[in-house]
Amino acid sequence: MTHNIFSDSCAAALVCVACVTDLRVRRIPNWLTLSGVCAGLLLHTATAGYAGAVFSIEGLLLGFGAYFALYCLRAMGAGDVKLMAAVGALVGPGIWIWVFIATSLAAGVLAVGLMVVKRRVRETLWNTFFIVNELAQFRAPWKRRADLDVKDSRALNMPHGVAIAAGTAAVLLLARI
Repeated sequence: MTHNIFSDSCAAALVCVACVTDLRVRRIPNWLTLSGVCAGLLLHTATAGYAGAVFSIEGLLLGFGAYFALYCLRAMGAGDVKLMAAVGALVGPGIWIWVFIATSLAAGVLAVGLMVVKRRVRETLWNTFFIVNELAQFRAPWKRRADLDVKDSRALNMPHGVAIAAGTAAVLLLARI
């Protein structure tokens, strides 16, 4: 199934609003993510019937599932999980995979920039090593070091809505070219 200009426009608007709110108040509101999920389901169902509904639900579940795993590792906030579920509902599973890759790349660039600006390169590299080591031993890193929990005030947090917006915008633009 292919995506359409209506769902792409809704996805672009969704991530733009999420980006601004995440930058301003460091939250992605539930009304926004729920609106995105409903828009995706309604648009795809209206344009392709049952197949469109399945397409949208597959994208929603893929987006939710991948980001829920990151949430369980305490590497992502709940708003980011719901936002990626909404993006998945709007763009579907095939495009969502590309959005995930582009978002990951954007997040990496933003994270490197943030750690350089905040002068926390050495600490971030050490934390990364620690996290990988703990996960390799099937231990929760935040249990031994609370500052590694994304919800901890000492953690170096990045508004991930910005990366999601950048990744989604890049994929939608490239898909139209």
